[in-house]
Amino acid sequence: MKKILLFAIFSLGILANLNAQKFLYNVDFVSYFDNREYHSNLQQSKTIFGTRLSPEIGVGFQDSLDGSHKLMSGVSYIQPFGASWRSARLYPTLYYQYRQQGFTVNLGAIPYSQLYRALPDYLMSDSMAYGYPNIQGGLFQYASKWGFAEFLCDWRGMQSSNTREAFRLIIDGRFNYKWFYTGGYAQLNHLAGKSDDQPYLGVCDDLYLNPFIGIDFSNKTPLDSLSFQVGYIVGLQRDRKDEITYISQGCKIDFFLRWKFIGMENRLYLGENLMPLYAKYGTLLSQGDPFYQARLYNRTDLFFYIIRRSFVSCYFSWNFHYTLGDKLSHQQQLVVRFNLDGLKNKNSKIRGIFDK
Repeated sequence: MKKILLFAIFSLGILANLNAQKFLYNVDFVSYFDNREYHSNLQQSKTIFGTRLSPEIGVGFQDSLDGSHKLMSGVSYIQPFGASWRSARLYPTLYYQYRQQGFTVNLGAIPYSQLYRALPDYLMSDSMAYGYPNIQGGLFQYASKWGFAEFLCDWRGMQSSNTREAFRLIIDGRFNYKWFYTGGYAQLNHLAGKSDDQPYLGVCDDLYLNPFIGIDFSNKTPLDSLSFQVGYIVGLQRDRKDEITYISQGCKIDFFLRWKFIGMENRLYLGENLMPLYAKYGTLLSQGDPFYQARLYNRTDLFFYIIRRSFVSCYFSWNFHYTLGDKLSHQQQLVVRFNLDGLKNKNSKIRGIFDK
């Protein structure tokens, strides 16, 4: 009798949750035109023009402990313009999400847009952001009025006879106190061999540690955003096959300003080559912008919004790149993002894929 009673209580709990289920859906759309006129041997001049459509459907419900559960599935369809549909790529989206009291757990193939903020360009280049929409593994987050912390595991390559094992772990955090803030990034990036590793390809490691401090006057001035940040980056790159280890370090200074429909972002890096193995392994190991191989690199983005709402944004950005010893390079970006979930909160503005 006792077992029957316990089973009945358990069943009623399940039914209560089933009754509270909601059908969920979302559509995320990104279109990008990126024309690059570079005068540096670190990057190639080219035009990237394409679109990405990411529909999702799923179910969600609240539990008795005020936790929120969500199971979502979908796909990202990426079509480069000027190419046939055979050049298109499909990336599955499938993840479980649990939220409670500031904590969020995501497991599966999770959109990068779930991050609290976009990764810096030395960890994720513009090209990678266009073409790789999902974290494959897990994302763990915590947020409060004081700031946030998040940890991701992105399993980039499953070991097989054709594919090298590759994954990276990233920690990102920020603590706010009035107009002052501090935080940092840390990354462990790993590239191993294939299952049939003949000839032997070796193993590579790519580590970064980047603490920073900054000031944010966004609520102290008539401007929408105004911040200044200084950080120190130390990196370790190791090629175990060749028994070579590189230790690099440098200083990164960021400035961001935005007022209504116009803005400017400047990033200055001074130091040693952050990607000494890029020439050998390229994006197999490093997902960051190759310009960070330079000892001095400055990027200035001047941008304005054509439209900016809670569910859609479209902006044009003219970006200037300078590396020591090279002529000034420039880049024009026109980026559109539409997200259906933005209709639920009309008081906020949608984030672009680069957080502009």
